[in-house]
Amino acid sequence: MARIRTIKPEAFVSESLAAVSLTAERTFVGLLTQADDQGRHRDHAAIIAGQLWVLRPEHTPSDVETDLAQLADAGLICRYTGPDDKRYLHVITWHRHQKINRASKSRLPDCPRHNGPSGTRQSVAAPAAAVDVTEPAPSPHGTLRDTSGEVHEPAPHSGAGDKHAGQEDFTERSVRESGVLPASAVTPHRPDLGPRIVDLGSTPSGAASAPAPDTVSAKQLLAEYVAACNHRPPDAFLKHLGGQVRKLLDEGIAPTHLRAALERHRVKGLSPSVLPSLVHEVMNAASPATPAAHRTWTNPTDVVAAYGDEL
Repeated sequence: MARIRTIKPEAFVSESLAAVSLTAERTFVGLLTQADDQGRHRDHAAIIAGQLWVLRPEHTPSDVETDLAQLADAGLICRYTGPDDKRYLHVITWHRHQKINRASKSRLPDCPRHNGPSGTRQSVAAPAAAVDVTEPAPSPHGTLRDTSGEVHEPAPHSGAGDKHAGQEDFTERSVRESGVLPASAVTPHRPDLGPRIVDLGSTPSGAASAPAPDTVSAKQLLAEYVAACNHRPPDAFLKHLGGQVRKLLDEGIAPTHLRAALERHRVKGLSPSVLPSLVHEVMNAASPATPAAHRTWTNPTDVVAAYGDEL
């Protein structure tokens, strides 16, 4: 349900809004009227297009998706996934600019990144002194402290032939209290099977080494993009595009999908904000239907069974 919201005069001189297109700015203002009292809304381009652009059919849901990507890059909205695996968004500075009397509780899940209905991170817990909790003094290195409060001090180092310093008087109190392991639970040492401790840095004999992971950096993908262009794009464009590539790599997007999306992006000459949509298009493109195999005509073996009495 749409609501009456506040638009401040400072919005027209906002540097964040000036960084996006006019259609993205119109979408942002429209979201203020459609979001609930906590500034949340479904992150669905088709729904938003039907609410805000119903009389402007030339602005399609794909264009609205571009608007939302620009608003997210400018730090005006935050897009997240709820516990129901549906996409949601919220206006980051909602409670700074919207003063709502008797605000209703949101029916949409809160943002895991900004924690809580207030749109800000929850405050850090108070230190131990504020809640009257006395922390024990730190023990010297090598001192063993058990649950009974008894402190076992290590014996002084007496020479090279003795045990290591701090290990002579260690007791097995915790083992005795919880029960001693039976002899059957302890695996005896087998000299014929080699040492118990294996060097994790060495490769066992006869085993093939694992293939190296595909560690492609955003800088490398951006260099491939620039090399394929006829002329080097502006630095501001490359900086924005590099940020998008770095975010997608951090999300775990495969480099092969990113390369295919970057190729489409380069051919079409689109804005860097559209790159996530192109990655989605590459990853979820429908595979073409396989044509039916051609069958050569052959005469039937049993003519009577095939044609009956029609011949």
